[in-house]
Amino acid sequence: MNETEAMRRALDLAWGGWGRVHPNPLVGAVVLQDGRAVAEAHHAEFGGPHAEVLALGAAGDATRGATLVVTLEPCVHQGKQPPCTDAIIESGVTRVVAALRDPNPVARGGTDRLLAAGNGVETGLLAEDAARQNAIFFHQFSGSRRPFVALKLATSVDNRIADRHGRSRWISGEEARTFVHWLRAGFDAIGIGAHTARVDDAALTVRGPVEPRHPPMRVVFDPELTLPESALMVRTARELPTLVLAGPQASSSRATVLEGRGVIVQRVPSLAAALEYLLGRRVASLLVEGGGRLAASLLDAGLVDRFYWIQAPLWLGEPAVPAFSGLAARGVAETERWRVAERRALGQDTLLVMDRR
Repeated sequence: MNETEAMRRALDLAWGGWGRVHPNPLVGAVVLQDGRAVAEAHHAEFGGPHAEVLALGAAGDATRGATLVVTLEPCVHQGKQPPCTDAIIESGVTRVVAALRDPNPVARGGTDRLLAAGNGVETGLLAEDAARQNAIFFHQFSGSRRPFVALKLATSVDNRIADRHGRSRWISGEEARTFVHWLRAGFDAIGIGAHTARVDDAALTVRGPVEPRHPPMRVVFDPELTLPESALMVRTARELPTLVLAGPQASSSRATVLEGRGVIVQRVPSLAAALEYLLGRRVASLLVEGGGRLAASLLDAGLVDRFYWIQAPLWLGEPAVPAFSGLAARGVAETERWRVAERRALGQDTLLVMDRR
C-alpha cells in the first residue's frame, strides 16, 4: 500500500464519525510500515480518542520508523484529549503525511511541532478530497456569518419534485431514502419551506443507520406563518427542537398559538438574516430539503454551498411541481459553474453532489 492508497483508506475510515464527532472534524488515520498497513482507526465519538492515537495504539511496536497517514494535521493542544503530536513523537513514527492543515487556531500547529521534533512531515496529499469531506468543519473558520448550507432534492428525470397533485412520496427509492437519513445525521438543522411542510407533513427526523449525537433542529421557512397546529412538527415540538422563521408581517396571534405548542418562532426580514440567526443559535450546518421556491431563493441569493441531487428514473410531466420555482434566468457565459464532487448510484436512483466552490 502506498501513501496515496493509505490516504484514500483514511478518508473512507473518517466517515465513521459522521453525525457523532461534531463539532470536531472527521478524521481517519493509517500506520504504514514497509508499504504495509499495520493499523488504522478513525475518530468515532466527540470527546473520545482521536484517530491518530487509536491507530498508533493498535500498531504497537510497529510504529518505530513507520509513516502515519492522516486526513488532518494532528492537533497540538490539550482539549478533551491530549495532543496527538505528543503521542506521535513518543511512538517513534518518523514521517507524517497529512491531507490538510487544521484551520482551527486553537488546535493547529502540529506540523511545526513535529518538524521541531525531527519528524518528516508532508501536507497536501488528496487535499481536495479531504476538504470536501470536512467542508462543514472548514466553513466554521471561514469568517462566514451563516451556516454551511446544503440543498437536497429528489427529482424525476424531468426535474420535478412532486406530481401535478403535489404528491412527492416516493419519487426516490429505498436506498436513496436510507442515504438521506444518513445525510441528515451529520447536520445541525434540517430546513424546509412552508408549502412543503404543509403538503408533506414531514417529521424531519433521523431514522437511519447513524444515531446523531444531537438530533437536528427542524426549521420551517414560513414568512406568513401558515404552518397549521395539526402539523406533525408542531405536535412533536416539545420532543424535538422546532423553529419557524417568520416574516416581520406575520400574524402575532398565529405566533402565540405555535409558541404555545412549544414551537420557537423568530421573525426575520430576509433569508440572509434567517441564516445569520441560525448561526447565532449554534447551527453550523443546515440541510434544506425543499421546496422549489425556497430552493430557488437560496440559489439566487448565493446562499447554497453544496447540492445533493437524487434523480429517479421516471418522468412526471409539465403540470408537475418544478424543482426550482422562479429561479432567475442566467446566460451560459455569465452563470457560475459548480464543481462535481461525487456521482454514484443509489439503487435505481442517481446521486450527484456538487459544490459551489
